Amino acid sequence: MEKIIDESKQGESLVLEPKNGNTRKLFIESYGCSMNFSDSEIVASILLKNGYNTTQSLDEADLVLVNTCSIRDKAEQTVRKRLEKYNAVKRINPKMKVGVLGCMAERLKSKFLEEEKIVDLVVGPDAYKDLPNLLAEVEEGRDAINVILSKDETYGDISPVRLNSNGVSAFVSITRGCDNMCTFCVVPFTRGRERSRDPQSILEEVRDLWDRGFKEITLLGQNVDSYLWYGGGLKKDFDKASDIQKATAVNFANLLDLCAKAYPKMRIRFSTSNPQDLTLDVIETMAKHKNICDHIHLPVQSGSNRILKEMNRLHTREEYFELIDNIRRILPNCSISQDMIAGFPTETEEDHQDTLSLMEYVKYNFGYMFTYSERPGTLAERKMEDDVPEAIKKRRLDDIVQLQRQHSEYRTKAFLNTTVEVLIERESKKSNQEWSGRTSQNVVAVFPKAQYQIGDLVNVNITDCTSATLIGEAIGYAMND
Repeated sequence: MEKIIDESKQGESLVLEPKNGNTRKLFIESYGCSMNFSDSEIVASILLKNGYNTTQSLDEADLVLVNTCSIRDKAEQTVRKRLEKYNAVKRINPKMKVGVLGCMAERLKSKFLEEEKIVDLVVGPDAYKDLPNLLAEVEEGRDAINVILSKDETYGDISPVRLNSNGVSAFVSITRGCDNMCTFCVVPFTRGRERSRDPQSILEEVRDLWDRGFKEITLLGQNVDSYLWYGGGLKKDFDKASDIQKATAVNFANLLDLCAKAYPKMRIRFSTSNPQDLTLDVIETMAKHKNICDHIHLPVQSGSNRILKEMNRLHTREEYFELIDNIRRILPNCSISQDMIAGFPTETEEDHQDTLSLMEYVKYNFGYMFTYSERPGTLAERKMEDDVPEAIKKRRLDDIVQLQRQHSEYRTKAFLNTTVEVLIERESKKSNQEWSGRTSQNVVAVFPKAQYQIGDLVNVNITDCTSATLIGEAIGYAMND
């Protein structure tokens, strides 16, 4: 795997303010996508009400949970190494319990408990409300497992705690699951079918964040553009809804508009988009509201029509170009990022060159690039031979990465001698005399602290840059009307 601009918090242990009266300690560690980190906040909220405060010290934990990712084999191997570490500590502290959450829990199920015997409980992404009952089972000496997938949004009524929060930005989950069935992806099997959350509960969560001083939210889903609320239920069942439900349904463009109007000083981001579902009304809604950030993460995976068809991506190269053109026309300052897979089964050099030419057309601001990793249970694993040699995969990945570095530098240099709005999020990693924050386009900028504070929205004059970071000086507070 290679990333240009690494915003990952992979493996970060999460902690929140302790609740008086709680006597047990929870150590929770998250891997994978932003949805996993958001889910960990839900888990911590549930367990906070059941006697657990969080800790960053593995040695003092009564309960250790790892929220897992199955999207790549490397991610699973990383989690297995962490489980070895947990169990080494458990041998010293036998009262400590170890559990696996998330996509690996759903995919491997009883294997962890019965065959390998390395954990005490296994909990899938839709079963976190059952954690208190499962922990009671463990306390009575029994292994516990719940990986049942739900047909409904399951956590809209839970107010997530904010783990290791900077008090500035927060995730707000709006959908769960995915219906797209890309042949390489395990998400539909580990997180179930698409279902959306009541927009009123989303607005209430955003209001709570605003009241607590947060300045930016990211609306999250495996495929946010598929958001569709018609009173509850799976998206695939919308055709069966009543005429009233259909007439009053809220789609993603409607939800964006509701959030932006209700909280005009809250910066709004969203992730992740699917090219087949990102509609013009979403782009036009972004253009209407200054507080919706000018950045779209738009995974394409390949530039070859033949490979896109093999992947069951329901768009063509030409349709993707049309979407890019519409974004550039309606949102000329919008940054675009990508996901790309090198070495998908049957990929030829011609297919690879199609990917490079697509990248040349778009010139992405940054991207997340991988070699193909066969995932058990997917259609690609069941029906396709992983026939591209590893050496060729790595060489093609290197081609993609090198080209993306050129494009990242090109896009970043375009900000030189301009003024950008930056929301201050933290100290710079390289200097305690500088602040770090992100522009609307999701580009990191650093500048001297002066009189500014975390959470301030400031205008920064850009005087220098690296391929991934803007460097400048704040020239005043931004007007956020």
